[in-house]
Order: sequence, then C-alpha cells, then structure tokens
Amino acid sequence: MSTLTLRAPAQPTALPPRPQLAQWRQELAGHFPGLSPVFVALLALWSFGIILARNCGLDTVSLHIARLQRQRTNTVRQRLREFYQEAPAKAGAKRGGKRRDFDVTSCFVPLLRWLLSLWPCTRLALALDVTNLGSKFHVLCVSVLYGGIGIPVAWKILPGNQKKCWNDVWCELLHTLQPAIGPEWTVAVLTDRGLESTRLFQEIVDVGWHPLMRVKAAGTFRPVGWMHWHKMAWFVPRVGDRFAAVGVAYKSADGPLACTLLACWEPGHEDPWLILTDLPVAASSPSWYAFRAWIEQGFKMIKSGGLQWQRTRMTKAERAERVWLAIAVSMLWLVVLGAAVEADERRETLGKVCTAALPHPVRRHRLFLLGLAEWQAGWQSGGLLALGWLEPEVWSDTWHDYRTSTEEEFCSKELYP
Repeated sequence: MSTLTLRAPAQPTALPPRPQLAQWRQELAGHFPGLSPVFVALLALWSFGIILARNCGLDTVSLHIARLQRQRTNTVRQRLREFYQEAPAKAGAKRGGKRRDFDVTSCFVPLLRWLLSLWPCTRLALALDVTNLGSKFHVLCVSVLYGGIGIPVAWKILPGNQKKCWNDVWCELLHTLQPAIGPEWTVAVLTDRGLESTRLFQEIVDVGWHPLMRVKAAGTFRPVGWMHWHKMAWFVPRVGDRFAAVGVAYKSADGPLACTLLACWEPGHEDPWLILTDLPVAASSPSWYAFRAWIEQGFKMIKSGGLQWQRTRMTKAERAERVWLAIAVSMLWLVVLGAAVEADERRETLGKVCTAALPHPVRRHRLFLLGLAEWQAGWQSGGLLALGWLEPEVWSDTWHDYRTSTEEEFCSKELYP
C-alpha cells in the first residue's frame, strides 16, 4: 500500500534587484545625501512599489514588491514597515538592537532642490492648501504647481478634529523650504480664502517670496490717497469689472496690512477674485491665481484618481508623514516623465515651431497619467526610466497698462454710471 508523503512548499528564491529599481535607488541616493543608505533603499522600494501597484497601502505594495523580488510577502511587509516606524517600535529595539529613525522634514529641501534642478526658468508657483482624510487626518501641504498638477514638497499631517489654527505650521514649512530657493528666483505663493491671514502674508514676504492671497469679500481695503475704507467686493460690483491699487487692508486689525489689491470679476465665475499681494500692480496679475487649482488635482491623484491614499489604515500622523515622502517622490517621477512625453508629442506635431511661446493645449490626459503610461511601457520593455527636463510654463501678462483711479473718479463712476 502506497504512502502519501507531504512535502513542505519550496522556499522562494530571491532575485537580484531589477535594473530599474537599482537605478532608481541610485537616483534617490544622489538627491537625498543626508538620508542613510538603509532609508534610501526603503524609499526606493516604497516609491517603486507605489507606482507598480498604483496604491500606497502597505499590504498592496508589499504584495507587488514580493512578487517582483520573489520574496515572502510578510518579509517585504516587515521591511517596508521599518521605513515609517519610530525607532522604539521597530523589531529588535526591545532586545537591545540598534534601530534608527529619520526626520522627514530634513528631506523637504533636498526634494525641492531636486525638482528645481529640472526647472526651465527662475519663476515658480507654490500653493498652500489642506486636504483632509475624513476625520482622521489634516494634511497641510506645500506643492509646486506645474502642468496642471501639484507636486508636494513639504507637509505636516495633524490628527483630525483639532482646532484649526495652523499659522505656526504654515510659517514653519515656509521657513524650512527657504534655503532651497536662491534670491534670483521669483516665487508666487498662492493661498485660498480659508488661509486668509495677515500673519501668513507677512511671513511669505519675510521669506522673500510674493503672496497671492485670495481673501473674502467682506474684508476692508483703502487705496493710498483715499479717505474711506470700503469692502473689497465694492471695488468690482459687476461681471467684467477690474480694479487694482496699492493701499492697506483690514481696518479693524491691530495693524493694517500694506499690500496691493488685485480684483477682477471674469465672465463665467460666480464671485470676483480678490487677491492681496506685495507686488506692484504693473508687475502682477490676478490670473496667476488660476494655478492654485492645480494643487487640488495633485490631491486627487494622491487619493482616488491615482494612488488611493484615502484607503490608508494608518492612525499615527508621524508615520503617515513618512509614507508621504514616498508618495511625493512617486508624484515627481511620474509628472516629469509625463512632461517629457507631452513635450515630444508637441514637437512632433508642431515641427520646428518655437513651442516655448505657445500656450499649452487642453490636455486629454494629466501629466501623472502620461508618466504612468511611460513608466509602465519602460518597465515592460526592461528599459531604464531616466528623468528629463521640464518645459517652461506659460504665465499670463501683468497688468502693466492698468490705470488706477482716484477716489472721486471711482465713486462718481459708481454713483453715476
């Protein structure tokens, strides 16, 4: 009578690192010199796995990396956890083993410098905004705006349901990024009405950058040479109106804010744009504020439109901040790849025409998705996935020809149309 012999399943044989993964790790090591080789390798695994899986959940990324490397999923999972865990929580710490940690804020300047090394000019648009993950997290994020999307370069994640007084956090993030940008750069910092703040405005100016802060219609403003204060919406009462003047804002504040008001009400918009800046009228345009919407597209790609971060089961904000470093690196990689694809397609279409002076056409696909398609094609063909250069962004003309009005002229025009 024959006996059935049960054999243990064969152990998977680990494969050497794929050339693309090894190249990516080398790229990261060059741009994050202050990060230890262990964390560089883990950052490469995380970001590579996030793109491969189109998901930033630990279990999903672990599964894809394990299949790629022919390793046990639990082994890869434990290794990836080492990236975001605090040193005391890591395996072996209680047994006297040496475990290290890293401060994610130390990576913000290298991350921004890396992006600016690919930049085509010395003019830059940053946006500050908050994205929430239900009642679990508030993510305060500074993003570089390019090609219809926001690329995170600095962030702070706070537990949900906290009192929303975040000026200290915003100011700290701005001062952290300051060393990455030289004095020859012109930097516009765009904020929405929820972040309207005299202190934040002044902090942006102190850093050496230029706020374009959208403000509420009920705020007050008095142009230089005028006698009376007026609500900001009063300056553009109808669709098609435009107004610009240097003056002071916020009559009821302890110290009124010296600034420039740029106001316009374009057709198709429900409300006017009321923008405060430190730039003179002849050197600015409220149309630049349109770039701010791109940070929302960046959040969409991080969440349901791309990397599915909204499904995270993390509960500790400091751990989520470290995973966001891998998300930001992945976003940068895909957007730069997508920009190269778009530039090649435009050159093929327009031939020898100078494309730098032409506005970007309406995009069928976001740069993120173009980059993802290019990444997948390169991955399947076994080719290397090198980063290229970014094309210059088109900025609208300044209001250099705008004529300001005296109080008497403006009031008579309003009272006697």
